Amino acid sequence: MKDFSKELSFKTSRSSGAGGQNVNKVETSVTVLWKVAASEFFTDEQKDLIQNKLKNRINADGFLFLTVSESRMQLMNKNKAIEKILEIVDQSLWIPKKRIATKPSKAKKQKRLDTKKKLSDKKESRRFKF
Repeated sequence: MKDFSKELSFKTSRSSGAGGQNVNKVETSVTVLWKVAASEFFTDEQKDLIQNKLKNRINADGFLFLTVSESRMQLMNKNKAIEKILEIVDQSLWIPKKRIATKPSKAKKQKRLDTKKKLSDKKESRRFKF
């Protein structure tokens, strides 16, 4: 996982929800912004991959943003936001392996047919015969 936290910028705002006077006075919610195209840590191919996979989170200006307001302390929210954005970008760079199609072995095919035959014989023996 690449640590591009030096390229991140932060905005703070007042959190919503319960908390009494603390909510009305203190800006604890943290929004982390990262300009994907201007990053020096990633290659152009990686930037394209990030932009394609995270296009729903990237705004019109090309900023990837994430807002965290889980804690009542700004520093904890900032650390959590950094952790989450690093994790999201890391997941977007993961490319799944191509599946190689395989065929069942002869033994597996035979076992399946034997099981079917055994079940068929069992049901046949239950039938009422005249």
